[in-house]
Amino acid sequence: MAGADLCVLVSPHAGRGRSSRFGKDVIDELSNQSGKQVHDLTGATAQESITAIIDMLPHMERLVVVGGDGTVHAAVHALAGSDVALGVIPFGTANDFALSTTASTLDTADLSAHVAASLQPANPIDLIAVATPASDEPTWVASVATGGFSGRVNQRANQLRYPKGSLRYTVATVLELPRFALQPATITVDGQSYGHNLGLYAAGNTEAFGGKMKICPAASPTDGLIDLTVVADVGRVELARFFNRVFSGTHMAHPRVHHYRGQTITIGTRDSNGLNCWADGEPISDSTSEVTLRAVPGALRLAGMPSA
Repeated sequence: MAGADLCVLVSPHAGRGRSSRFGKDVIDELSNQSGKQVHDLTGATAQESITAIIDMLPHMERLVVVGGDGTVHAAVHALAGSDVALGVIPFGTANDFALSTTASTLDTADLSAHVAASLQPANPIDLIAVATPASDEPTWVASVATGGFSGRVNQRANQLRYPKGSLRYTVATVLELPRFALQPATITVDGQSYGHNLGLYAAGNTEAFGGKMKICPAASPTDGLIDLTVVADVGRVELARFFNRVFSGTHMAHPRVHHYRGQTITIGTRDSNGLNCWADGEPISDSTSEVTLRAVPGALRLAGMPSA
């Protein structure tokens, strides 16, 4: 049984880099609205934060994350499978998870409204567990796991200092296009295999990645399934045009786009470069030849999420 403590995890990038002052404002508002003392579990690194959350789990009722998808990703690794509720105050680069679940109609500047939303009753949602041959433990995914060209775009975006915000992913896409190459791959969905010359894949628990790109527009975090979007047999020019359609979700009608849905999905390649795999904007592996994704129903309790 979870305890009664309210805890917070603040990204160092929250409030566009003003994390110290911004974090204090959030903690004060959380305390005022909840009537409880708030424990700050923010560590110097993501791993320190995860350790602090795990140590506090027996006494924690709710964890409120202040930041973007990467901060949610860190929190989920500590909370997956527990009874502790997660609240999200989206102030990161992309905020795709929050915008796809609970915060789509909130003004991002209204801190009071976001704090109130993070304290709402919680309902269960699914997570994706990702494994590679070299991994001892699964990587938990809240929004989207991706690889191939989109993985390399994620990697490039994380290396860029400018521009700020979701435009960084657009710039990274342009910079990575000259290096684009197809990879021979086999995709197995609940035991059924398909061959593709893979450009990119995106396995969605929610619909968006890369700053509001609706890469898996039909994905639902409460259906117990993974939505997989595969782009195959496409050239550089066609791929560039494809990305123009992702923000609206109309790319799914493109003849080079394939859609699968299942509980367990394995993607393997014979390409010596391997798959550049990312989850919630964070790296999993840049060279694995195989990745297996498994839907885990009800693995997380999310504040403000309507019941299924």
